[in-house]
Amino acid sequence: MRLSLSATLLLSILLAACASNRETSPIQRVEQSGPLKVNPGLLGQPVPAARATPAAPPARPAVSAVEPPPAETPASPVTSAPQSSRSLYFDYKSAQLKESDRQALRIHAHYLTANPQARLRIEGNADERGSERYNLELGEQRAAAVRAALVAAGAAERQIAIKSLGKSQPRNQGSDESSWAENRRADLIYENGK
Repeated sequence: MRLSLSATLLLSILLAACASNRETSPIQRVEQSGPLKVNPGLLGQPVPAARATPAAPPARPAVSAVEPPPAETPASPVTSAPQSSRSLYFDYKSAQLKESDRQALRIHAHYLTANPQARLRIEGNADERGSERYNLELGEQRAAAVRAALVAAGAAERQIAIKSLGKSQPRNQGSDESSWAENRRADLIYENGK
């Protein structure tokens, strides 16, 4: 492919402008050693008062009505079950976990690892479409996918039981896509009631 003289000239001007703009760019590189540290506010968690700065914007509130779990350090004991993301939602006819649920599952796995006496029941659900048998199988596949992700993140398999409810426990009684989307889920229920 041959570039015309004007295209070559334009390209070289753009490259020169980009190269000279590096020195005046507002983007600053920050050197850091050790593991990557992420502000809890970016993960939807509250920012501890000791770490918050006056110029920092307040953490964005969680979308769900349930408060997110407190930011935990690996050395601190985990004393209460995580409150956020107790329901994971699935696409139509799918038992594939969404990438956006991985962080919540790591938090639950961390709690289960830190509390070997804790027990979790995962209830798989489906929307009203499809036969009773199909929806029971799909609910079980969804619950099993969540259990597999928790075990992969460090939880003990003996702590986790799965159950399929199929379409018998809809969260929303409607017969439209938004209702069905709420009913295609796996609910995480801690047996000790916490």
